[in-house]
Amino acid sequence: MLTIRLQRLGKRKQPSYRLVVSEKTRDPQAKSLEILGFYNPIQKPKLLELKKDRIKHWIGLGAECSNTIFNLLVKEGLLSGEKRKSIRISKKRTASLEAEKAKQVQAQPTTETAANTEIAEGPSAPAA
Repeated sequence: MLTIRLQRLGKRKQPSYRLVVSEKTRDPQAKSLEILGFYNPIQKPKLLELKKDRIKHWIGLGAECSNTIFNLLVKEGLLSGEKRKSIRISKKRTASLEAEKAKQVQAQPTTETAANTEIAEGPSAPAA
């Protein structure tokens, strides 16, 4: 399966990237089939040069885009759709987040019921 993804270039702490088409299972630094553009996130404003006709050609042949490339192409107007999340949370971290939410949900009703009982007790007692 072919994928369009970023290939890192540049010095340490000064990244620049090539947009390349390569086999999904190959190393990102390995030789690619074609260079489709250039992206420099350090430069202000960010530099993004694309070969739009070649990108459309490869997508037409069935190449998939990485999440980052998909978001860049949506921003440039080359693809339509909503941006994808490019950060993946591990299953272990997801489970711990869900456990924390469950604890918070269980803790909230007890504080609300305690507040409701205090309010209910206040007006019912006659002041003599």
